[in-house]
Amino acid sequence: MARPRRIVLVRHGESEGNADDSVYEREPDHALPLTPAGREQAAATGRRLRSLFREERVSVYVSPYRRTHETFRAFGLDPALVRVREEPRLREQDWGNWQDRDDVRLQKAYRDAYGHFFYRFAQGESGADVYDRVGAFLESLFRSFEDPDHPANVLLVTHGLTMRLFCMRWFHWTVAEFESLSNPGNGETRCLELGADGRYRLDRPFVQWRKPEPYGVTG
Repeated sequence: MARPRRIVLVRHGESEGNADDSVYEREPDHALPLTPAGREQAAATGRRLRSLFREERVSVYVSPYRRTHETFRAFGLDPALVRVREEPRLREQDWGNWQDRDDVRLQKAYRDAYGHFFYRFAQGESGADVYDRVGAFLESLFRSFEDPDHPANVLLVTHGLTMRLFCMRWFHWTVAEFESLSNPGNGETRCLELGADGRYRLDRPFVQWRKPEPYGVTG
């Protein structure tokens, strides 16, 4: 099995929806492009990635949203060194279709009170649903490692909540630990690095906005 030396997760650059949430009333979430600031963020992230990967090959998985595809293109990676696949299981948490801004703001307030993992948007998904599809993607990813010629790097271009849930699934974090962490900023990365002991470690933690509040039976 050829496990990669590193698995890099990237949140897309700033989208029009990040800058103005009224746009969700007019445009589908999946179709929102990057803002000029988002393109600059993606380009800056690309410079860091090119320095990290150098001349090594990279297996890339991109969420099917417009903003993630635009983010990846802005990285400027050498096409001869990358293998790119669109991966729908890495998409954003589904909120529904065209959305009323005030209703979404109200539902987000409910989610903050109820919990990001369990709260289900009225016409969309819960964080638990995203966790399940991320788990299904991981099964496919592990099977890809069986190829002895697998690239030394994996790059996932995705969304903030999906990044946290990927790490929750990989590192077996509890729901309470997940709930205590904030999403990364636009264009931010997290890297799972393979150590000499054969275990992956996160290069830097997610920002913790509160102490985990565990309950029930553990161990």
